[in-house]
Amino acid sequence: HQIQFKEVTGKDYGPPPKEPKKKTDDNNSGGNQEASEKNREKRAAKAAAKAAKEAEKERKRAEREARERAKAEKLAAASKDSFGDAPMVQSKDYTNRKWYPVDHLTPVLANDTVLVRGFLQTSRSVGKGVFVVLRSTMFTVQGVCFQNDNEGIPPEMIKYIAGLPVESIVDVEGVLTVPNQPVEACTQTMVEIQIQKFHCVTKAKKALPFQIEDAMRPDETKETDIGAYEAENQVVQRKDGLPTVGLEHRLDHRWIDLRTPANQGIFRIESMVGCLFRECLMEKGFVELHSPKLIKGASEGGAEVFTLDYFGEQACLSMSPQLHKQMACACSGFERVFVTGPVFRAENSNTRRHLCEFTGFDMEMVINEHYDEALDVFSDLFIHIFDGINERCKKELEAVRAQHPFEDLKYLRPTLKLTYAEGCALLREAGVEQGDYEDLSTENEKKLGDIVREKYDTDFFFMDKYPLAVRPFYTMPDPNNPKLSNSYDFFIRGQEILSGAQRIHDPELIEERAKAWGIDLSTIEEYVDSFRNGAMPHAGGGIGLERVVMLFLGLPNVRKASWFPRDPKRLAP
Repeated sequence: HQIQFKEVTGKDYGPPPKEPKKKTDDNNSGGNQEASEKNREKRAAKAAAKAAKEAEKERKRAEREARERAKAEKLAAASKDSFGDAPMVQSKDYTNRKWYPVDHLTPVLANDTVLVRGFLQTSRSVGKGVFVVLRSTMFTVQGVCFQNDNEGIPPEMIKYIAGLPVESIVDVEGVLTVPNQPVEACTQTMVEIQIQKFHCVTKAKKALPFQIEDAMRPDETKETDIGAYEAENQVVQRKDGLPTVGLEHRLDHRWIDLRTPANQGIFRIESMVGCLFRECLMEKGFVELHSPKLIKGASEGGAEVFTLDYFGEQACLSMSPQLHKQMACACSGFERVFVTGPVFRAENSNTRRHLCEFTGFDMEMVINEHYDEALDVFSDLFIHIFDGINERCKKELEAVRAQHPFEDLKYLRPTLKLTYAEGCALLREAGVEQGDYEDLSTENEKKLGDIVREKYDTDFFFMDKYPLAVRPFYTMPDPNNPKLSNSYDFFIRGQEILSGAQRIHDPELIEERAKAWGIDLSTIEEYVDSFRNGAMPHAGGGIGLERVVMLFLGLPNVRKASWFPRDPKRLAP
């Protein structure tokens, strides 16, 4: 059909072809170029605006990063100084920094910046903060620290504080403030530290054998203070189910046990007893004697001594300074002497009141007519000690009483005096069998103490005129009754804390009494000879320091009043 159509019409079959576009006239070219230029300018302006916007964004981003970097650097610098492990103290620097004792932290220092060092007793995380209890000696204070980037306290500081092992030694610096509510868990109830700096001085690197809080729990029941002690690690079961720590476990780790406030109080009171003892006697003209602890023979004629080799010769540890204080007092012209030091007894006595090594406080003085002169001094001495403890150790007594409740010691002025026969009569009146010439048992001493307290309203008294047969060889016999002696014992709460007597100052009588005891005179030859050149009449006595403290505080076991006890079953730590 297409061929026929073309042959008839002379045209191609289909729609007519489009005419080609004609070239633009030269008169329109200028307008097109102007439009194109505007488009380019528009695109350029748009690109420039976009670039400017990107540049502004980059500038702001750089400024933001710079601010964050500066803040981070500032925080890092502050953090480096605010918390972390302190360099080891090796006496490299000696600055003017002032550390405050914890017990000095009171509202008087409110808003002051303080620096304190002590044991980290507890730490407790709360949200973005941490609460700590710092302990130094027997006092505690609370510290508080919350995250605050503006103050240079980052979250890492909170984490560091919360992660330190308890009982580590730390330095805490901050502003002392008065809390809205008293901090009952601490001794410094009216203040707390807003922590700004926290550094570990010495980290506790070993797990504690027991928790300090468990060792601080108050006694629920009162233990007996007489009878046998089996040295078993008995743990008292509390009604509230909270854990406690047995005495033997405590003693095995005594350096930790001594950290408790009660123990801090006990041994600070014990230290005060020594101070008061010296103070009173020196005011009365006494001189302190330092007697030897290595001696040739038993100082009181007994066999229960610790022996040792002394360059091929047998010697023993002194069980009393008795002979030497007599020499110094009666034979050397010092007239009034006292001794403080260790005393050794090789007695296999596993009781609550006996130790193989204890601290002896001894006194010896010349007398003119009667041993009552010495008894008057002892009475004044103990009253001075008791008054001094009550007046000077109030905080220590509170710390002890908080864990080991006890009744205040009752004592009279002057001290109650009974004869041994009167004491025995009191026991018989109460239905207790006791002969006038029989030695008092521990149980009967305790019963007598209860009777005396009920009848005379005192926990402290002494008896004299003991049977001669139960006293040491150097005790002066009673001039009126050869079965009795010029001797005496002092008691606190029904337990003996001092034993003493008028001493024999005649050498022949000393030898006679020593022979009666079966003592080899060659072992006390120097002692007897010291009386052959003139000796003054004299009297004295020996006090067991630990037992005095134990009974004053109503403690059930003398080991609790001994720093590092030595008994038949313990020689460490």
